[in-house]
Amino acid sequence: MINVVKQKTGAVSYLHVCEADSFSNSKPTVIFVHGFQSVKENNLHYAYLLAEKGFRVILPDCIHHGDRDSGLKSQQMMQAFWEIVIQTVHEIDILKKHLTESGIADETEIGVAGTSMGGIVTFGALKKYPWIKAAVSLMGCPSYQDFARYKVEKFLEAGFALPFSDEQLESYYAKLKPYDLASDPSSLEERPLLCWHGKRDTEVPIDPLLTFVKANKGYYKNKPNNIKVIVDEYADHKVSREGVLATVDWFAEHLTQNVKERYHAGSIKR
Repeated sequence: MINVVKQKTGAVSYLHVCEADSFSNSKPTVIFVHGFQSVKENNLHYAYLLAEKGFRVILPDCIHHGDRDSGLKSQQMMQAFWEIVIQTVHEIDILKKHLTESGIADETEIGVAGTSMGGIVTFGALKKYPWIKAAVSLMGCPSYQDFARYKVEKFLEAGFALPFSDEQLESYYAKLKPYDLASDPSSLEERPLLCWHGKRDTEVPIDPLLTFVKANKGYYKNKPNNIKVIVDEYADHKVSREGVLATVDWFAEHLTQNVKERYHAGSIKR
């Protein structure tokens, strides 16, 4: 039986999904982040499939979303996009500390994944946190500064006015650099990374991802199988069933590896 329990740590509300008979035991854990203007419950199908494989799954609500809805209107949400992304990157570390201090997760057995905005968050988390063991970005973009410029252009094309000068925008782009994986791809350190993207996606275009992976495959020269990109030729901004199953398989292959190795070596308690 799979348990789904709503819990909270500090301001972060999340769903905790895990097999009932090992709910309080330490086990490999995936923190899965939802997309922009979505909610944690919309990713329960990922959580269920991962829990069936023996993982603990944590589905948080980002600020201004779900249980943390603050009543922002659509345009206000758009303007808060990067605030949401950056705060969520920091809250992933808060969740990690909560899980490890509670004794239900080990720092060496935690993966991060997400869709759309959550996929973007995943890249920022990889830049910031070397403890992430494996990751999956679905419809994400690793280049924060380039994507921010792209979104501003689209915002202006739609007829909206920005309450910022060009100088303020450039200053804002610069503040994204500490979270911009494209600015320091060496921080990947050959950690397992799966990316899924639809070729017809116009919300988060695929080209920056493909450029990033092509330019930085050299960082995986010793572990070429640790980075993989799945391109769906016909998909737009929606993950296919293949992408969902590939996510589960990726963590089943890469997140449990250290556990198996330590168990085989007789250094892990069961």
